[in-house]
Order: sequence, then C-alpha cells, then structure tokens
Amino acid sequence: MYVQQSNAAGQTKNNAKLQNQTQYTRVGNSAVSGTSNLAVTAGMQASTSTGGNIMGDSDSEALYQLMVELFSATNREQALAELSRRRDQNPDLGVALWNAYGVMTILYQEIIAIYPLLNPPALTMPVSNRVCNSLALLQLVATHEQTRMRLLKANVPQLLYPFLSTTSKAKQYDNLRLTSLGVIGALVKYDNHEVISFFVATEFLPLCLKIMDIGSELCKVVATFIFQKIIIDDGGFHYVTSHPKRLHTVLVILNNVVNQMVAMPSGRLLKSVTKCLIRLADNQNAKEEMRESMSEHLRDSTFAHVLAEDVSYRRLIYQLLLKLA
Repeated sequence: MYVQQSNAAGQTKNNAKLQNQTQYTRVGNSAVSGTSNLAVTAGMQASTSTGGNIMGDSDSEALYQLMVELFSATNREQALAELSRRRDQNPDLGVALWNAYGVMTILYQEIIAIYPLLNPPALTMPVSNRVCNSLALLQLVATHEQTRMRLLKANVPQLLYPFLSTTSKAKQYDNLRLTSLGVIGALVKYDNHEVISFFVATEFLPLCLKIMDIGSELCKVVATFIFQKIIIDDGGFHYVTSHPKRLHTVLVILNNVVNQMVAMPSGRLLKSVTKCLIRLADNQNAKEEMRESMSEHLRDSTFAHVLAEDVSYRRLIYQLLLKLA
C-alpha cells in the first residue's frame, strides 16, 4: 500500500522531510509502507509531549531517519546497530521506540526469527550481534518509567526465555543470554512488587538459577543480582522459602557459585551471593540449613584478599556470620 505525502499549509518544513520517502518492505508477513515515516514522527513527538527531550533537532532528525530505516530489510541491521550505539546518549529513545507504530513489532520479529537457530545450535556471531542490538533497544524501553510497565504487561520478557534456556558456552550464545538478562535486570532493579510477581508467575526463577550455576562470570553476576531483587520482595521471598525442596535447591546453587569462585574470585559476584544469603537467613529453615551446609569458603580465609580490599564486602560477610551465629 503506497501512501502519497501531501503538503499542508503552515507545515512546509515538516512535510518537506516526509515527501518522497514512501517505502515498501515486508516485516514478517505484513506489508509496511511509507506510512512508517508518519508513525515514527508520531513516536518522536509522543516522547517529547510526555516530558521527554531527545536531544537537539539534529540528533532528533538522525534518530528519526534511523527509525525509518528499520522498515527497510536492507538497512535494518545497520540501523539497529547505530540506534544501539546511541542508546546511552538518548535517555528518552525508549519512549520514541515504544510509541512509533510498527517499531516494537520489528524488534519482536528480530528476536523470534532466531528461535530455530537455538536448538540445535546454529547461531553465528553476526546474527547474535544483530539480535543483541534489538535486545539493547528493548532494555531502553524496560528502563524508562513511562514504558516499563507497558512492556511487562505485554508479556514481552517471555520472548527472551528461550535465549535464557540455551546451554551452549559459545560466545554468541553467552552474549544473547547476557543481553537478555540485562533487559530483565532493568525491570527488576526498581523493586516493584508487580514486576517481581510477573517473573515468579512465569517460571523465570529456574532459568535464573541455572545461569547462576553454569553461566559465565558476567551472566552469573547479572542473574544473581536479579535473584537478589526477587527475594528482597516479600512475594518472591515467600515463593523461594515456602517449599523445602525449592529452598534447598537455591542454597545448593548459591554454594556452587561460591565454590566455583575459589579458582577465580569475583568481588561483585561474592557480594551479590552474600546479600542473597543474608536475605534468606531471615527464614528459620534456611538459617538452619545454612548453619550446617554453607560453603566453608565464606567462613575461612579463602577470600581474605577480597575482604582486605573491599570494606563493603567485609561488612556483608560479618553481617552474614553474625546472623547465623
């Protein structure tokens, strides 16, 4: 469907930008035409009308053009990469992406398109990088206060669960897991009960625990941070501690994480694990099991150099030991 842009009185400058920009491409099974220009413009205007300010006019025009290029199969990969590169410079870009008609659908389709490459593993690094750029843009939407809950209520995080369930240690899969965790981390960091309830109800926790157990160091750090946020919430805490087998599994995995750090310690990961144990010790059954089976490496001098270098970690480990005393 072709749409002819026409001039309107009093809007010569704006219409000049839109003239002769009719495009026709296929996104999935849908035909998307030059109306994408109007839709993207609407998204940009919506982001400013709700209090956003996407930098100066020249930057807005550049972002506008990149978002239009998402509708071109030829230019989409480069547009995704450039938008991802600029994400830290434009705090309200997430609002524009959400409000621009068709743009979120493109991001979803970029994600879904690689499902067949997950099992058996057939994902290449260029394809992984392309999807990670889409995920990085999703993270912008997840971070912004105006779009965060809309993304959640649309059940978008569940699109990422197949990525989190992969087990290949190849870098392209690890990057996919890490960027997916980044989107979820952006949602949980604000301590919202509704957000935590969503991840508890959608069976995210087993995926999170698996990555904590067998993931790369960076994935472990982000997954443990997310788990920490889940159990800080009373609903998440009850979910973990109310079933003895589930609680036991969690404590075993946290012990595994600690034991795996003996060869290669990570201060960030140690602090996250310790915070999780401190929180779990609020439950009497967890406290009793931790007294009997908590990794000895947290009690002895295994991580003495981390204690010596990091005052905040030293306080955390003392708090944990005092709580278990």
